[in-house]
Amino acid sequence: MILLAIDCAASLCAASVYDTDAGRELGRSVRYLGKGHAEHLMAVIDEALAQADKAYADLGRIAVSTGPGSFTGVRVAVSAARGFSLALKIPAVGVTTLEALARETRDAIGPRNVLAALDAGREEIHAALYDEQGAVLREPAVLTLAEAIEIAMSGDVALAGTAARKIADAAKVDRIFALGPELATSDIGTYARLAAAKESGERPKPVYLRAPDAKPQAGFVLPREQK
Repeated sequence: MILLAIDCAASLCAASVYDTDAGRELGRSVRYLGKGHAEHLMAVIDEALAQADKAYADLGRIAVSTGPGSFTGVRVAVSAARGFSLALKIPAVGVTTLEALARETRDAIGPRNVLAALDAGREEIHAALYDEQGAVLREPAVLTLAEAIEIAMSGDVALAGTAARKIADAAKVDRIFALGPELATSDIGTYARLAAAKESGERPKPVYLRAPDAKPQAGFVLPREQK
C-alpha cells in the first residue's frame, strides 16, 4: 500500500510518500515556513508524489499530524487529509506530534517510557506519557511545570519535545535525564511509519489542548433591523 503522510504542526510543511509493504520511503518534500502552510501544502505534496513517481490514484491511505502544535497549521493539514480521504475514498489516520516524538526517542535510545512535552507558553506544557512500546500511559493534556516534573520523576522516564530540557533543568535533582529530540514535531517519515501500523478508525481530528489565541472581537456585529 502507498501511504501519503503530511505534517503542518510546526514551522515546517512536509509530505512523505511511503510504501508500507516494502517499509521504505519513496519520496518526500519539506519546506521550512514561519506560516503560510495552506499556500504551500499542495505544492509540497505534489513534489513528494513526483519524487516517488506516484499519483493520487496510487494512494491507499492518508496520514496526518494532528497536533498539539500550530493551531492554523494543524487545521490546514487535518482538513486536507480529510478532504483527500473523502475524494479518493481511502482511510485517513491521525498521529499526534507527541506520539511521534516519543517514537523517535525510543528509536534513538531504546525501549523507555517517554514523556513528550511541548512548551506552549503561558506557563503551560502540552504533554503525554508513553510506555516502552508506545502505548499511551497518560493522554495528551495541559500540565504545569511542577506536574511535568512529577511525571518525569515517577520512574525511568526519558524526555522529548521543546519542553524537555526545561523539565530536566527545573527538576533540580542529582539525575541525568535521557533526552530525545528537543523539537516541536518529528521527521515526516516517523508519521508515515506510525500511521502504517495503525488500524484505520474514525476520521482524524485536531488535538487542541486549549482554545485558539485569535477570538472574534465584540462590537462588530450590527444589530438586526426591526421590521
